[in-house]
Amino acid sequence: MNHPLDRLDIDNAWCKGCGNFGILKLLKEVLTELEIEAKQTVIVSGIGQAAKTPYYINTHMFCGLHGRALPVATTLKVSNPELTVIAEGGDGDMYGEGGNHFLHTVRRNPDIVHIVHNNMVYGLTKGQASPTSQKGFQTPVQVKGVTNEPFNPISVALALKAGFVSRVNIGNYAHAKTVLKEAFLHKGYALVDIFQPCVVFNKVNTYKWFKSNTYELESTYDSSNLSSAMQKALENDPIPIGIFYQAESVTFEEYFRKDEKEALFSLSHNLGKLQERFELY
Repeated sequence: MNHPLDRLDIDNAWCKGCGNFGILKLLKEVLTELEIEAKQTVIVSGIGQAAKTPYYINTHMFCGLHGRALPVATTLKVSNPELTVIAEGGDGDMYGEGGNHFLHTVRRNPDIVHIVHNNMVYGLTKGQASPTSQKGFQTPVQVKGVTNEPFNPISVALALKAGFVSRVNIGNYAHAKTVLKEAFLHKGYALVDIFQPCVVFNKVNTYKWFKSNTYELESTYDSSNLSSAMQKALENDPIPIGIFYQAESVTFEEYFRKDEKEALFSLSHNLGKLQERFELY
């Protein structure tokens, strides 16, 4: 049975068993259950297997350069605050090539949902180590194993006081859906780092591995406590999943647009004054 958000005119290029399928299903179900209108939704991505997600879902989309989804998503939101804006890509795309944009998007706090498919490897370019690959992970490039400390997006986002910081495992589907819904309901920047396997190029961090090496944050955990969140973010054996921290503050578009909700393209412009500005320079 087809889903209303399915793109039926596109052949899917993901490998069988890829965790991206679960994330695509999750996103479509959350958008539907929250009654978010497809015509008012834009998914922005960069380059990579995860970044193909917008091709397979019936919303507006923008696919740009490697690592450049976040500035486009921020601009879309401030240009038209009524849009639901999603930035989506892999751990390499978002934390490697897009690492600098990740830092400053957190600081700006646009009201967007930032979904990162974290499979701890570069899948599209055939298996190099990514920023989140674990020490010792062997690849055709890192033949003796990764020596770098893996990038920790949760602790970095918390250090910059991101308003919503979360991590889920796509193999724990019901829990992932609950967290992703909360991300969409949050006002401001919301990070959802999603563990998912790459079934071809990462034979270590499998569905079974993620299940055995993660645990849900306790029901008594206080997600308003930044210090506790940072302590949890540094745990890695096992790795906690859930909402680490949540706090709302003025968003990027509220700061610049104030109470204006109209899309910039619909506003009238005084071309004479604009020409005067150009002539000054």
